Amino acid sequence: MAVEQAFLRFSTSARGNIGVPLLLLTLLGMMTLPVPPFLLDTLFSFNIALSIVVLLVSVYALRPLDFAVFPTILLVATLLRLALNVASTRVVLLDGHSGGDAAGKVIQSFGEVVIGGNYAVGLVVFLILMIINFVVVTKGAGRISEVSARFTLDAMPGKQMAIDADLNAGILTQDEAKLRRQEVGSEADFYGAMDGASKFVRGDAIAGILILMINILGGIGVGMLQHDLDFSRAMEVYTLLTIGDGLVAQIPSLLLSTAAAIMVTRVNSESDVREQVVDQMFTSPKALTVAAGILVVMGLIPGMPHFSFITLGIVCAAGAFFIQRRVLLDEQVSEDQSRAQALVDAQQSQSPSGELGWDDVSPVDIIGLEVGYRLIPMVDKNQSGELLGRIKGIRKKLSQEIGFLVPAVHIRDNLELPPNGYRISLMGVTLGESEVHPDRHMAINPGQVFGNIEGLPVKDPAFGLDAVWIDNAIKDHAQTLGYTVVDASTVVATHMNSLLQKHVHELLGHEEVQQMIDRLARYSPKLVDTLVPETVTMSVLLKVLKGLLAEQLPVRDFRTIAEAIVANAAVNSEPMQLIESVRTALSRSIVQEIYGSSNNLSVFTLAPAMEQMLMKPSTGGGLDVTLEPGLAEQLQRSISETAQAQELKGSPAVLLVPGPLRPILAKFVRFSSHALHVLSYNEIPDDKQVTIEATVG
Repeated sequence: MAVEQAFLRFSTSARGNIGVPLLLLTLLGMMTLPVPPFLLDTLFSFNIALSIVVLLVSVYALRPLDFAVFPTILLVATLLRLALNVASTRVVLLDGHSGGDAAGKVIQSFGEVVIGGNYAVGLVVFLILMIINFVVVTKGAGRISEVSARFTLDAMPGKQMAIDADLNAGILTQDEAKLRRQEVGSEADFYGAMDGASKFVRGDAIAGILILMINILGGIGVGMLQHDLDFSRAMEVYTLLTIGDGLVAQIPSLLLSTAAAIMVTRVNSESDVREQVVDQMFTSPKALTVAAGILVVMGLIPGMPHFSFITLGIVCAAGAFFIQRRVLLDEQVSEDQSRAQALVDAQQSQSPSGELGWDDVSPVDIIGLEVGYRLIPMVDKNQSGELLGRIKGIRKKLSQEIGFLVPAVHIRDNLELPPNGYRISLMGVTLGESEVHPDRHMAINPGQVFGNIEGLPVKDPAFGLDAVWIDNAIKDHAQTLGYTVVDASTVVATHMNSLLQKHVHELLGHEEVQQMIDRLARYSPKLVDTLVPETVTMSVLLKVLKGLLAEQLPVRDFRTIAEAIVANAAVNSEPMQLIESVRTALSRSIVQEIYGSSNNLSVFTLAPAMEQMLMKPSTGGGLDVTLEPGLAEQLQRSISETAQAQELKGSPAVLLVPGPLRPILAKFVRFSSHALHVLSYNEIPDDKQVTIEATVG
């Protein structure tokens, strides 16, 4: 049984892997072995059919990556065409003296159609077709492939940064970000392959010209020297066969060159070529109206073909009339819908008569988002608003990071805001506000770009970086210059994510803490019974959790936090001391969050004199950390300069201080512009090695 299964697996693998070698052997056999005329007719017909199918697939593909195998097909089709040229050349030179059908009916028919009784005209027409393919289509497609490959490779860092930004904002999951990165890599591979494949097409066109000359000269020589044909008869027979052979090869070559040009000139879209042409050329009647007027005027000029120009002018005018009528109907329908919605809103806003109740008092939203009227489509499900999904992604990612469920965002429109404005509030207090343009994209300067772009210069509301609102048409160009390009929904979502992360401790309340306790009770009921209210009250526990979140520490490991509070509350139940005890219990996760898996921790410390000054005890038994304003400003500047030097080295900026000083200095540098961490000696795990890089005095 095992032998049979192994044989079945081998036979299945062999069938799947034998196709390519068999195809290559077939092409080699066509180049070396004689092929009968009937088989040549079949293969030439198959070559034409393959080219037509490839062209149609290129036209109907929505984006280039939907036909990523196109460069390989282009190579195989080129090799097949060259093999057919070699096989047909052999037949023409061997049996061409016997008549026009010596190389098959397909070559004879194509030759007679093009020649039409005049060999000179037929030869000129054929050469014109080859020039069109070689000079116009193939050369242009090759140049576009080369430029597209270079720009795609230049734009890869910006696209990767945009994916990372969406991942950090919670807009994308890990799997979606991985898929997007694969698409970016596949796009670069595709355009690189197209750059190389265009050289095959160009070489094929050159080979077609050379094969034409060889067939005519060789055929005349063979016919006159070996078969005793006079010059006119040899010219007649071999010119017919040569032009037919070249035409049968050049028509598929021209189709594939056109397909290659279509693929490299495509812009990623959710519609095919036909829909793009109709939507972008015939949505406005102005162009057709002007064209109709010009055509009619040209038709009225004496000596011009009146019927052709005037007829085309009437057709353009009729098209413009129907387009204008459709636009007016769409506007009327949109206006009627707006009036109906306004009437419904007015009816709903009318308060019923009677006494007031608690339902008439609007509660304060924990997290609020107000938008101007032009941004309503961004938050409307019926209009495919993307902002709702991205806000949900932000809540999910932030909840997973900090350890409790972030409250829902209450979204409403506000006519007092600018049309493109929005406002983010927390507990009814405004945290941030800005303006976005839904019909544009924001190009953010990450610090190094390779050129300037036209648009509306602004500042990124989330991080304060230089940015430009640009038209959608130049989005790809901006990415090639190194800009990080995002849409309006991403701008609002990233701004909200940045503000919520800074104020995450204000989102935690008694309800959230109770839910955390209930969740812990499923796994550690004894610990919960000891924690609240036996050890600490709910208010003290809330203060401890808020203090941890204020220092950007997540509360995911609630079990360790609860155990640390239970173990240390008997010694000191003050919230600040409990926070320090909890931080010591979480020291491994804190250090890992800052340094990763590194065992060598580079830090900077206070100078001994400064440390002794700050550790001076007060009369009440605590620390008397009072600095005159000048000294405090100097200390803050020194810490900031040292933190900046650490960041330039590529190391995290960590200030290591004694335990009693840690909460005081953490609050002192909380609003620093650098990502500065303040750790105590107690928070360094025993298996880590500390390297002091500098001291602050």
